Amino acid sequence: MSFNAPSNPTSNPTSASTFLQNGSAYIGLTNPKSPTNVGSVMRAAGCYQAKAVFYTGERYTRAAKFQTDTKAMRDSIPLQAAESLLDVVPDGAKMVCVELVEGATPLPEFVHPENAFYVFGPEDGTIEQAVVDNADAVVYVPTIGCMNLAATVNVLLYDRLAKSGLSFAGDALIRQSRDRNNNVKV
Repeated sequence: MSFNAPSNPTSNPTSASTFLQNGSAYIGLTNPKSPTNVGSVMRAAGCYQAKAVFYTGERYTRAAKFQTDTKAMRDSIPLQAAESLLDVVPDGAKMVCVELVEGATPLPEFVHPENAFYVFGPEDGTIEQAVVDNADAVVYVPTIGCMNLAATVNVLLYDRLAKSGLSFAGDALIRQSRDRNNNVKV
């Protein structure tokens, strides 16, 4: 992954955002089970600067009235229904399926593409075989048991950031990112 980090990223509180915008991450959800998970995925998409979230199936559409996107990421990140995730693969993006499937690459060994469309299966099902067959890569998070959808998205996007080679930290980023009720100091 090729990001261009400024020499002192902690001097600019928005520099983390700039880093993540050099590459593109998109998220595809296969028939997500609950609005709570989609709301949490939207929050992760905002934290890690994903460009858009797509979903298939009817379950989320029926349950969307139960607003669970606590940071209102839907106002800045598109959340779009799709008949098939194969129809919405962004131009230039490599499709990466994230699923507990035999033969998949463990996430710690995976090298993320600069432009990626990450496709996740539902908690009570799996990604369609046609989608897996068209994927550029299939990865899994090695755990004992399986995580829920939102947790898996968070882990995957954090892994992408951690492996990017970027080094940014500091009080400016913390002040920009924390909740307004968090005033704890070290």
